[in-house]
Amino acid sequence: MRALPAPGRRCQIVRFAAVGGVNTLTFYACYLPLHRLLPYFAAYTAAFVTSMAGSFFLNTYFTYRTRPTWTKFLLFPLTQVTNYGVQSAGLVALVGWCGMNTAVAPLVAALCALPFSYLVSRRILRPSAPTGPSTEAGPPPVRSGGPA
Repeated sequence: MRALPAPGRRCQIVRFAAVGGVNTLTFYACYLPLHRLLPYFAAYTAAFVTSMAGSFFLNTYFTYRTRPTWTKFLLFPLTQVTNYGVQSAGLVALVGWCGMNTAVAPLVAALCALPFSYLVSRRILRPSAPTGPSTEAGPPPVRSGGPA
């Protein structure tokens, strides 16, 4: 029998899921209007790229409780490449093979990609030291408001 994750890890998974929910709502709010103007896959791609920046800041500050850096910001798209790949494959399979409605399929595909996205983002965004504030060296932190 497999042991449950440590309480701190469970909280992190819950926070990751909450951020994923907010990010999914942001994505969907972009996708639906674009879907009226573009083919579903083009609308999906544009909405996905649009929601990526918010996801980065929510995950660094809220999920992993670390400071954003330029290095993490530049590496973060790797988490999204994984997420995009798994979701895209799921989207095409759900629409093309299963005949699922193109308005609903992105949500189902996002749920399927959640575990993969968590593992990759945790690897990139989580500070190397498990306790205390992040002491990692690197470029100055990315600020969300105005010029640095």
